[in-house]
Amino acid sequence: MISYKNCGTLLLLLALSLSAHAQQTKKAAKKAVQPQTTITIAHSDSLYEEIFKADSLLFQAFNTCDTVTYKKYFTEDLEFYHDLGGLTVGLDNELKSIHEMCARGNHIRRELVKSSLEVYPLKNFGAVEIGVHNFYHTNPGDTEKPSGTYKFVQVWQKKDGQWKITRIISYGHDSMKND
Repeated sequence: MISYKNCGTLLLLLALSLSAHAQQTKKAAKKAVQPQTTITIAHSDSLYEEIFKADSLLFQAFNTCDTVTYKKYFTEDLEFYHDLGGLTVGLDNELKSIHEMCARGNHIRRELVKSSLEVYPLKNFGAVEIGVHNFYHTNPGDTEKPSGTYKFVQVWQKKDGQWKITRIISYGHDSMKND
């Protein structure tokens, strides 16, 4: 029998595998004679739209430091893997992190690169979302500047009609600019 913790690890490995497969597919598409002009939506348009909407609402809350709404999009046992920040375990720790970020007085804004968004179903659980997003920052007394473009994988669970993130992998932050 697979334990809940092992299930989380398996989902994380699945998300990484899907991301690697998607990158290989994109590399192969670049080599093709005819460029790809449409966005490929995995499984169904409705699943894609549901995750796109949940992602948009989540990051609207992030962009405005609305922690009441922000926390509604995560499970209590959230695991957030960040290539620079390491592992954050639990919703309380993620909320502490966003509270600290918002209290610093510099504004951070996230913008999804919609053409990068991929959504795949996870049978009897939810969906995996893979994509690229741009971040921008505004230091006190300054104008908004780009921080960088980064990659992410989010595992969403649909329970009682609500989409919540259980696992996040955020990577590609080697050229982050926040000054």
